[in-house]
Amino acid sequence: MKKDRLTFMTKLQTQDFVFTGELEPAKTADLTDVIKEAQALKGYVAACNVTDNPGSCATISSLVASYLVQKNTGMEVIYQLRCTDKNRIALTSDLLGAAALGIKNVLALTGDHTLLGDMPNAKPVFDLDSTALVGMIRRMVDEGKDLNGNEIVGPRPRFNIGVAANPNANPIEPEILKLVRKIECGADFIQTQVCYDIEKTIEFLRMFKIFKTPVLVGIFPMKNYGTANYFNAHVPGVSIPKDLMEKFVEVKKGSYSKEEKREKYDQINLDFFAPFIKELMKSNLCKGCHVMSVHYTEFIPKLLKEVQAIPEPAISVVSK
Repeated sequence: MKKDRLTFMTKLQTQDFVFTGELEPAKTADLTDVIKEAQALKGYVAACNVTDNPGSCATISSLVASYLVQKNTGMEVIYQLRCTDKNRIALTSDLLGAAALGIKNVLALTGDHTLLGDMPNAKPVFDLDSTALVGMIRRMVDEGKDLNGNEIVGPRPRFNIGVAANPNANPIEPEILKLVRKIECGADFIQTQVCYDIEKTIEFLRMFKIFKTPVLVGIFPMKNYGTANYFNAHVPGVSIPKDLMEKFVEVKKGSYSKEEKREKYDQINLDFFAPFIKELMKSNLCKGCHVMSVHYTEFIPKLLKEVQAIPEPAISVVSK
């Protein structure tokens, strides 16, 4: 198998350090921009997550978006599936659909409460949580049965099952217990929430070294001050370090051209995240990084070059 044809899971198992990206479809039936972003990331990341109603805001179906991205670009996707909106019947149905469409990777999520989204009067479901969802997918894959033991007709679905973790949780003990349970239920890989504190991240990774489950540490390069400020104010469980946020403020207030501001924001991100990634590489405690630079795809090649992780041959980037 040619190097550029290796699957995401094979890369996790065989390569030293792997990067994944993130695609965030909007409230639209037009996936043109998402497909362009996926094309721009080909050759740089092993796979891209496709978000499922992030923040409980209704967007185009993650299943549909995942399929069309994979079909139109050849980018391997990680189909995000959350429990907020669907009971076990709907979750099973979507997973069978994903298998029929050739999707191989699923990130099992509990999801945000509907009160946090753009339709706060919507009724939340939460029939299952992410741990139970992992167990359900595992049974479909290993036994060819649904959660109630009913046989699945034909070949078993074949999924690599991912789960989320939050090294920033305080207290951290419940988060550790939840993640251990997800691993015991059959998780194949882990993607973490956004991390900024390298010492806390390394400490978290050491706790899970014994399990041998590949971990991708989440980072969030921020395109500009507006993105950084919104993230800092509205994303629960994560806060941007004060000194880093101050650098974004300085650029926003500065008398710079649009191009100069873009270059300065890029440099702020490089100065912070390149050393962060290099420390992760040196630690040998994780298998890579999940780079959540949504609508900032042009930054990823710069970051990979800085940490000397540009794949060969690299593919030119289409900037938005």
